Amino acid sequence: MADAQAVEVIGQAEIAAAIKAATSEVFTTMLGMEVSSDGEVTRTEANSPSSGVVSLIGLAGSWVGTGSLVCSAALACKLSALFLMSEFEAVNDEVLDAVAEITNMILGNVKTTLEERLGAMGLSTPTVIYGRNFQTRSARIHEWTVVPFHCFEDTLYVQLCLAPNRDAGMATVRPGFQLPQILSV
Repeated sequence: MADAQAVEVIGQAEIAAAIKAATSEVFTTMLGMEVSSDGEVTRTEANSPSSGVVSLIGLAGSWVGTGSLVCSAALACKLSALFLMSEFEAVNDEVLDAVAEITNMILGNVKTTLEERLGAMGLSTPTVIYGRNFQTRSARIHEWTVVPFHCFEDTLYVQLCLAPNRDAGMATVRPGFQLPQILSV
């Protein structure tokens, strides 16, 4: 299990290595193709396009954060075609579902790798945003590890923002009405 010293132990390079390994494995196994990456970038905000597809997934546990996959609509269609063995001319529900599942597999593998050092974490259900003229941003400013991958003469970004959970040692009961007060008549 991870402890407070893990804060100093996990770094951007280790997170980037986990992202690269997970992305490569999912692309090779599930999409039958290789991807390459020139490196990683550390930013205070995630790569946030104004159009295309963004798939977001939350992580919770002793460490918390958000992971995302970001690409153009055209690349989302191409990846979905490989994943579902079908053709897609435009983004539709099947493409959005495929991108969500690819995100889930990649970031699920990253989570599994990092859990060895950071302790157990859970994943949320992916949320996929598609369209034009939108922006995404984090409510709190943390460092994002952004790894660009070259794919079909386009770029796919896999990103992760991870920080120690400040509330990890606190009780998980949320304040509110106590159940006996609601049930008593």
